Amino acid sequence: MTLSTVVLDRDGVINRDSPAFIKSAAEWHALPGALEAIARLKHAGLRVVVASNQSGLGRGLFEYDALLAMHDKMTRQIGDLGVALDGIFFCPHTAEANCSCRKPATGLLDDIMGRWHLGPAECVMIGDSPTDIQAAHAAGVKAIGVRSGKAIDADDKRWADVPIVDDLSAAVDRLLRGEPESS
Repeated sequence: MTLSTVVLDRDGVINRDSPAFIKSAAEWHALPGALEAIARLKHAGLRVVVASNQSGLGRGLFEYDALLAMHDKMTRQIGDLGVALDGIFFCPHTAEANCSCRKPATGLLDDIMGRWHLGPAECVMIGDSPTDIQAAHAAGVKAIGVRSGKAIDADDKRWADVPIVDDLSAAVDRLLRGEPESS
């Protein structure tokens, strides 16, 4: 199978993350080069989808309308580059909910693959946290880690087969050069 879909975590990959959560559109700020990297993926003919844990909803730190405003800001800024995301999937639950959609569970990736009738070999997940990589591995999807957010430890033996790069732009460079993702 050929790569057709790139699944991106949001906080720490596309936008700046915060230990206090991103709770409003005013707090949402794209990381340098991230939106342009998304545009490069789209211009290369790839589907680009966001898959994000948003436990701030479940914790009551922000309302659904605030999440929509953040996503509207993100999609507008991406639209200013002449491209659009193909979808945004999110889990609103806390870790204590033990749901099937919160990464490292595979629910978000399963939903994405089901919506477009994809096999795992057609997807790659780009994330900044161990939960992103764990979800990808559990779903059979290849992964690339980025250091721009929570900073996956490249020395951690669990990620020995996962390329770890500085940011989304470097991950996109790798994909567009045809370099292998994790196995």
